[in-house]
Amino acid sequence: MSPRAARDGRTGREGRRQRRFGFPRRRPARWAHTGLHWRDLAHESLEGIGSRPSRLAITLIGTVLGIASLIVTIGLSQTAAGQISQQFDSVAATRVTVEPGTAKAAGGKERAQSRIPWDAADRVSGLAGVEAASVYAKLPNTPTVEAVEVHDPAEASQAPPPVIAASGDYIDVVQGHIRTGRFFDSGHDERGDRVAVLGSKAAKQLGVNRVSGQPAIFIDGRAYTVIGIMDRVGAREATLDSVIVPARTARAALGLTAPESLDIRIAVGAGPVVARQAPIALDPNAPKTFKVAAPQSGSELQGSVESDINVIFVIIGGVALLGGGVGIANVTLLSVSERRGEIGLRRALGARTRDIARQFILESLTTGVLGGLIGVAIGLFAMLGVCLVQEWTPTIAPWAAPVGVLLGALVGLAAGAYPALKAARIEPVDALRDAR
Repeated sequence: MSPRAARDGRTGREGRRQRRFGFPRRRPARWAHTGLHWRDLAHESLEGIGSRPSRLAITLIGTVLGIASLIVTIGLSQTAAGQISQQFDSVAATRVTVEPGTAKAAGGKERAQSRIPWDAADRVSGLAGVEAASVYAKLPNTPTVEAVEVHDPAEASQAPPPVIAASGDYIDVVQGHIRTGRFFDSGHDERGDRVAVLGSKAAKQLGVNRVSGQPAIFIDGRAYTVIGIMDRVGAREATLDSVIVPARTARAALGLTAPESLDIRIAVGAGPVVARQAPIALDPNAPKTFKVAAPQSGSELQGSVESDINVIFVIIGGVALLGGGVGIANVTLLSVSERRGEIGLRRALGARTRDIARQFILESLTTGVLGGLIGVAIGLFAMLGVCLVQEWTPTIAPWAAPVGVLLGALVGLAAGAYPALKAARIEPVDALRDAR
């Protein structure tokens, strides 16, 4: 090798080519190996998509409907879950019940491991999240309950209404409503006054419809003044069939030995905390001897509702997306058949198979992205419309819109793979022959 050839880098095949033809071989620029610049590729793809607007609109229908269905599904499921959670929280999710635990004795019978103390409501009233608390007990031996002291022997006998004992905050715990009169308070309970509140059904059975004249009923022959009639409760529906007396009155006059349970009304979301702390407040030495019924947390409830709703609507959205993908694939295949002459001419002018494949894949990808954008917009407006009609607070995850667009792009990419491969395999001679 001559010093000049070594200095100019003309060695091997490159040097022989330059010495033979008299000019050096230029190094190919970046992207030149593809035969088509990316900017030109994007331009050609957009031209191919926009050349037939009516066909593009028909192609987008499936993808738009699929993405819109998924967006509406995500938004309405989260919004509906929030609304159902609010309605559920108004009663069941704001109550905690503590009962004595049971264990099997030697004879196989169950016995109570603990007892609810009479001052249980006071013990838990200071816990975080507790709004009201009341002891509750249904008298095991149903006493006689009559509206008149003298019983007519000719009158048909009927079962007396049950008698339950509760403390002064019971009406707040069960979210009851007094139709007439009032409910007894903590003062009646502490003094052991012989007063009673009737459920609406029990009042009808006893023939008591007002309390203005201080009517009395007789429980085991002792007079109790009726001070109120309750016509609605949010929990413990059996209260409307019963006669309610103060807990200490039932303890002193009716032989009640211990409360049956402790009912607690809590703030929304405080269930796990109160369920853990209430047994400790009742008996710090043996908190595990109590059985606690507490609501599940709001997040668990909302997640379960969302999952139930999502299953149905995601299937609908998936079917629509499948139809959209098939539509994109069919239209792209039709475009390949109609543009065989163009493909052959490009191949004859030096375009490579990868250039043809990239062009059609980019067309399908652009169609999918466009369908995703339109679908996301329609889905959001549809969800907002439903929320406005139902007077709901719209709720949707922030990732829903980007995921919808990305999903549309993936559908377009998958749908355009086979047509692009078919277009890349078209030979120039065959395409130009068919175009004549």
